[in-house]
Amino acid sequence: MSKPFSLDRTFLNLRPDGSVTPIKVGPRFWATIHRRTDLDDGRLVTMSRQAEDWSHWERHPAGDEVLILLSGELQIVLESAGRTRRVAMRAGQSLVVPKGVWHRAVVKKTGNMVFITPGAGTEHRPVSL
Repeated sequence: MSKPFSLDRTFLNLRPDGSVTPIKVGPRFWATIHRRTDLDDGRLVTMSRQAEDWSHWERHPAGDEVLILLSGELQIVLESAGRTRRVAMRAGQSLVVPKGVWHRAVVKKTGNMVFITPGAGTEHRPVSL
């Protein structure tokens, strides 16, 4: 892209060949991501406002995910081998979520986060209270 854009409305697919493909995002993007094959070989770069706790868990079986908290404060809840742990994040901090680990966010202070996510195979499941 040769002009500025908003990363919360246009995601980027970082391709293995070094190219970058912009992806316009609509309201059904996340609901249909498991059916997309055009993202399988790359890394998806997104940004979103974190204003409320995630209503779902997610995991990425194709690789690690990088979380970069630009503003706000939250806890990332990680679930592995039937155990959970919470990792506090503040503005300016980053976290690597290991491949295949279920995770979700609990928002302490509204902010923005950048995600660098493997494109293939993202899975979701609801949070049970």
